[in-house]
Amino acid sequence: MVDTQNAPLVIVAAGGTGGHLFPAEALTVALKARGARVELATDTRAAKFAGSFPADAIIEFPAATPSGRSPLTALKAVVTLARGFLAARGAIRARRPAVVVGFGGYPTVPPLLAAASLRVPVIVHEQNAVLGRANLMLSRFATLIATGFPGVGKVPEGARGRVAHVGNPVRPAVREAAAVPFRPLDAAGTLSLVVTGGSQGARVMSDIVPPAVEQLPENLRRRLSIVQQARAEDVERVRETYARLGVAAEIAPFFTDLPRRMAEAHLVIGRAGASTVAELAVIGRASILVPLPGSLDQDQAANAAVLVHAGAASAVAQKDFTPDWLARELAARFDDPASLQRAAEAARTAGYPDAAERLADRVLRVARGEKITETAAG
Repeated sequence: MVDTQNAPLVIVAAGGTGGHLFPAEALTVALKARGARVELATDTRAAKFAGSFPADAIIEFPAATPSGRSPLTALKAVVTLARGFLAARGAIRARRPAVVVGFGGYPTVPPLLAAASLRVPVIVHEQNAVLGRANLMLSRFATLIATGFPGVGKVPEGARGRVAHVGNPVRPAVREAAAVPFRPLDAAGTLSLVVTGGSQGARVMSDIVPPAVEQLPENLRRRLSIVQQARAEDVERVRETYARLGVAAEIAPFFTDLPRRMAEAHLVIGRAGASTVAELAVIGRASILVPLPGSLDQDQAANAAVLVHAGAASAVAQKDFTPDWLARELAARFDDPASLQRAAEAARTAGYPDAAERLADRVLRVARGEKITETAAG
């Protein structure tokens, strides 16, 4: 029986989007399997999505993201973050955790700064191939900087000795989906396509993918089976287009079983968020990636480059992601079905299915007061 009274308490801090909550969830599962107690610190906005999060308790605090829209908006965000810092500091002082682990984004700033001010060890995990602005700021206080990709960009020179590449933790559902074998596409078979736009990017998929499918010859359209995520306001027009074209398609704003659907697909079209890239690599599927444009750090472009370099994906800038371009890409997959299997196998070479365990090991070592060097943590 686990002695929960004497088990170390780890606070994981994550908020904003599933891209931050999913790896935090995976780490939580791994830590609890080792007997640790885990609580989630998250901003008030994200707390409503964390009802099923497997933590022992949820700590809520206000948070905001400073933006350049106006000085007043930025000032309000700073004031909100200050309020969040005070709330998080009180909660951390009362709980006395052994370590606090943050998963990036401004919602992690209040609890991690609060932990550092109380001399509680801090770990930041960077999911993207470029260190984000919040993690960049927090890196100076971090005992350890864990990364989802090798060779993460923008790590400060003085922090490189505290970096450990562990991979991006993926949810149990993703690891289960990874056991689904790739189903080769034969010369007359149905190509299963999954289209997912992520939290910010489904609109462009609704605008581009159906017209691209329409440009395919009818004999190829009849061989398509599509699962597509679309914003609620776009569902009907996307569904009607595929129905008119005689294409078998399932359209919804959200799929609770997306990892399984990705595993059953031959090809995935989507953004290049860190979680998406990690899941594609662990499950092992070919992909066409359209990095979110306009990012200050171009983090999604860097994420996509990892799978492109492995031979697992094609990446295209959104300005070049046109129906004509995509129709040619889809036709090429039909012409060379073996390329889908080659890309699926290549994707797995970039995956880290044990990333949650690798990170949990380091978290517990820091909780025990062990010093982790780059050599020991690599």
